Amino acid sequence: MNFTPWTLLVDVGFISLLLLLGKFLRAKVRVIQRLFIPPSLIAGFCGLILGPEVLGWLPLSGYMGTYAGILIALVFSCIPLTSASKRSNDGGSRVGRMWAYSQAGMLLQWALGGALGLWILSIFWPVNGAFGLSMPAGFCGGHGTAAAIGEAFSRYGVEEMQSLAMTAATVGIIASVIIGMWLISWGAARGKTSFLQRFENLPPELRTGILPKDKRSSMGEASFSAISLDSMTFNFAIVALIALGGYGISKLIALAWPVLMLPVFSCAFIAGLLVRWFLGRVKVDEHISKPIIGHLSGAFTDYLVAFGVASIKLEVVGRYIVPLLILLAVGLVLTLFYVFWVGARIHRTYAFEKSIFTWGWFTGTMAMGIALLRITDPDSRSGCLDDYALAYLYIAPVEIALVSLSPVAFAYGWGWLFVLVCLAAGVGILGFAGVRGWLGRKKS
Repeated sequence: MNFTPWTLLVDVGFISLLLLLGKFLRAKVRVIQRLFIPPSLIAGFCGLILGPEVLGWLPLSGYMGTYAGILIALVFSCIPLTSASKRSNDGGSRVGRMWAYSQAGMLLQWALGGALGLWILSIFWPVNGAFGLSMPAGFCGGHGTAAAIGEAFSRYGVEEMQSLAMTAATVGIIASVIIGMWLISWGAARGKTSFLQRFENLPPELRTGILPKDKRSSMGEASFSAISLDSMTFNFAIVALIALGGYGISKLIALAWPVLMLPVFSCAFIAGLLVRWFLGRVKVDEHISKPIIGHLSGAFTDYLVAFGVASIKLEVVGRYIVPLLILLAVGLVLTLFYVFWVGARIHRTYAFEKSIFTWGWFTGTMAMGIALLRITDPDSRSGCLDDYALAYLYIAPVEIALVSLSPVAFAYGWGWLFVLVCLAAGVGILGFAGVRGWLGRKKS
């Protein structure tokens, strides 16, 4: 099928229909509410089953997989415009513990995936040496990072990475909730939780995702009169300009250093930092609405997940099903061990609540982590999200570097070096935490 503007309209239109269907099911079906399944994931599953991969009932095109690269570039273009610019000195020790715990866990998960792919799975199955990276990209990064690493590896001819990473992300979300809910029940029975709330007592908006009128808030402040330029247009134009800048930077780097083919999304993050600095210098940053940019990022992410899951190539998944299951099973078991064993020793207060949030994040998405946290800490008394928000300022650049540089390392035979650096850095951070006195028995 040749691509035309109508192709894009048909794809977006049908995925939009499936997103609305997913939202309806989330609002009405109790099982879906209990599992906190996001409508975007439901839409992706429906697109996969009803689309050309299975039943062929929906005329979705074969270009769906290419949309992920554009959407992830737009998502990363939003990050510099919404991130905090100042750090608080309150709870510095807690933030440091959260940083060490999360950063080390992320690096060790990437080291584990790389090592499994290079030194174990590729020995017994004809898989690419980078095969194992689909696990950390899908688990710790979710569908967004899965799309990013798929787009990055496709530049080096590893086309199957996107389907594998998207599958890992989908399995991760399901596992994060099912295992997470069991862990919450287990923790409550053994007195490890501090503020546990039953599912039946959760506010309706958390279960159904529909805010009542008295809890609805503005989506953002308008800085311009619509008679000149709509504020939504202004904010979207800034984001689109940053994404274009990222595309341009990526092309320039490829021309200057062909070996270093950085993906557009990572260059968009750099472009976003430059644009944010420039807008601040010319006193235009006050017209940017962080809430609007945040909602644009959320919309891009919803479509990214839906298109990403719907574009999974089942033939690729079937071809690698045995090593993929082994990879994901080992990843889940060792992630579970790390999150709760280290969490119990590094967090002085509310260790279970902070660990269950990290479990949701490390296997699904930050949204899954928040959903699990809200069950165990409905009033946010643990301070987990505050600590995470500040710690992530330092984690985000490392995450972007991992996704950007791993394809280069594996494409040119430096995969073993990438694994060793991740392993050494992860262990080193835990060692640093021990020297600072952050590791030890939890205080009640």
